[in-house]
Amino acid sequence: MAETNFKNMTVMVVGGGGREHAIIKKIKQSPLVGKIYALPGNGGMANDAECVAIGAKDIDKICEFAVANNIDFAIVAPDDPLVLGAVDKLEEKGIPCFGPRANAAIIEGSKVFSKDLMKKYGIPTAEYEVFNSAEAALEYVKNSDTFPIVIKADGLALGKGVIIAETKEDAIDAVNSIMCDKVFGKSGDNIVIEEFLTGPEVSVLSFTDGKTMVPMVSSMDHKRIGDNDTGLNTGGMGTVAPNPCYTEDVAKVCMEKIFLPTMNAMNSEGRTFCGCLYFGLMITPKGPKVIEYNCRFGDPETQVVLPLLESDLMEIMIAVSEKRLSDVEVKFADRAACCVIKASNGYPQSYKSGFEIKEDASVIGDAEIFYAGAKKDGEKTLSAGGRVLGVTATAPTLAEAVKKAYAASNGVTFENEYKRNDIGKRALGILESL
Repeated sequence: MAETNFKNMTVMVVGGGGREHAIIKKIKQSPLVGKIYALPGNGGMANDAECVAIGAKDIDKICEFAVANNIDFAIVAPDDPLVLGAVDKLEEKGIPCFGPRANAAIIEGSKVFSKDLMKKYGIPTAEYEVFNSAEAALEYVKNSDTFPIVIKADGLALGKGVIIAETKEDAIDAVNSIMCDKVFGKSGDNIVIEEFLTGPEVSVLSFTDGKTMVPMVSSMDHKRIGDNDTGLNTGGMGTVAPNPCYTEDVAKVCMEKIFLPTMNAMNSEGRTFCGCLYFGLMITPKGPKVIEYNCRFGDPETQVVLPLLESDLMEIMIAVSEKRLSDVEVKFADRAACCVIKASNGYPQSYKSGFEIKEDASVIGDAEIFYAGAKKDGEKTLSAGGRVLGVTATAPTLAEAVKKAYAASNGVTFENEYKRNDIGKRALGILESL
């Protein structure tokens, strides 16, 4: 593909959460970008993009819109449309895209595929078995004597398809709920049962065009709803970057044994991956191992990684789509970032929403607000989801970034709000011990 020479580009971003808002705010800084559409977007990002009420999985309508509105470039951000082939169909219409084709997005779309890929190419991961019948899975669990174990639905499950079973009874319940009760639908037709790994977790997003792999700054997610990592798992209650567990030595091992081998493995399988490849890692006593792959930017990791990016994101995305990533500079600031998620109280179970969100610019300062669950009601912006927004601050040190993010979070308020009060605490403890 020839190098694109667009100026004043019309860009379409598919998706409607905090991750998409972070992408939109970043590409808005690019001199290459003119008009930005978000499909469907949300009410909180309406000042940064024109939101269009087309769902992220409605690929036919997305393609119709892209053609009718002369879209110069599309960014497909969520997992579902990527796995469903949104990039394939947009490219068939002649629209350049950032994001993997469906045959590469399977690295997230099927846990069985990704585990088998790692086994075949010697990429370090947990030991595992695959099951396509509940009877066989239950027999395996009943004969197991090492717990906890991890049980994963094969397909996409909104980030909730992984259950850590502490006991044999928990494991039996997990198999029954996934495979018999179909709590995750068809995603539970097959399951992976794998060994439970221990060690600190690290998220590393990376740009790749199938020839070059450029890891972004590392991050640490906080999945549990409650302080000190208690309570139910969520889509993420906050993040910090960089992750202090991801040292230079660990980064070298990951590049040599995980990142490049994964890129090469996908090429060998005829599934060249172009886009953002997310590595969910655990730094075990035996070295870094892959917990999971995602075929896209993580949420809320994106909300701390992109604010630290000094290079032009739009330029990078175009280069990835044209398979010339090695031609562009990808530079991150030598700073730290913290994102505090504000959610509706009661999330991830039942909660009330529809409350007005108020911003006080004098308190927010230069922190950034990334909206996720929000809708417009005339001039007002209302809460409209579990995770409502993220507040991200950057600073020279992580301690300063955490303090700044929490202070700024007091400048954006709504009724029935909830946030964790310890985002970054674990990372700061690790830094103090070094």
